[in-house]
Amino acid sequence: MIVDVHAQGFAMTQALAGHVRRRLGFALARHGDRIQRVGVRLGDENGPRGGVDKFCRIQVRLVDAPAAVIEDVSADLYAAIDRAAERVGRVVDRNLQRTHPVRDAARHGARPARDRHSL
Repeated sequence: MIVDVHAQGFAMTQALAGHVRRRLGFALARHGDRIQRVGVRLGDENGPRGGVDKFCRIQVRLVDAPAAVIEDVSADLYAAIDRAAERVGRVVDRNLQRTHPVRDAARHGARPARDRHSL
């Protein structure tokens, strides 16, 4: 899974990039083979003025399914990253289940329904 992390309005640190990659790893690991690319934009809209303006925008491009795009805004950038990663994981799950419901059901241990008369 290719993850591109970019910062707007401040310098990217190793700790921040590592946090983003770790949280996305938790949220998207089970679908790694179905993900083409993940783009993450982190920013501070107001700069030094402060306020609830730090954002995390995540875009996940999937193989044979609609892309998932999520944005979260918070006063704490780490909180915005955590919430956005959790939400994008749920959206990716939903998009992949809609596109390939039988394949994903088998992946999660569900058995196909049987006809009563075939027993």
